[in-house]
Amino acid sequence: HVESTLELRDAVRKAAADADAVVMAAAVADFRPSTSAGHKIKKSDAEPGPIALAHNPDVLAELVQHRVPGQVLVGFAAETGDDTTSVLDHGRAKLARKRCDLLVVNAVGKGIAFGQAGNAAVILGADGSEQDVPFGPKAVLAACVCDAIAGRLG
Repeated sequence: HVESTLELRDAVRKAAADADAVVMAAAVADFRPSTSAGHKIKKSDAEPGPIALAHNPDVLAELVQHRVPGQVLVGFAAETGDDTTSVLDHGRAKLARKRCDLLVVNAVGKGIAFGQAGNAAVILGADGSEQDVPFGPKAVLAACVCDAIAGRLG
């Protein structure tokens, strides 16, 4: 059990030391408040001041940097497209940046992915492979991810 991204990083790094595969399915915030008050911030007639933010660690990138030989590292990318780049193109760029073995890319948005019984995704491999997983139960997507991991563990 962890309560912060910093605690998650420590727990994952410890568990990953003996793991054949690590599946990084947790979605954590990119930023956290850089300081916290030791007391409740009271309402007043004045507007509250700005909240300064600090970067949270990139747990997946740290695992890649300290990779256990032969270990399979799996990341997830909940993406939205934009005017110039598709969900899949964002995913491909993230895979190149993260340097993990597999990246599960899925579109997110209102009524898509989060809080839904089903999902669709593309499993991208560092070897250039792409496996399209059509919309269906999330258990089917999970099985496809497990199969992709097993294929890399040999």
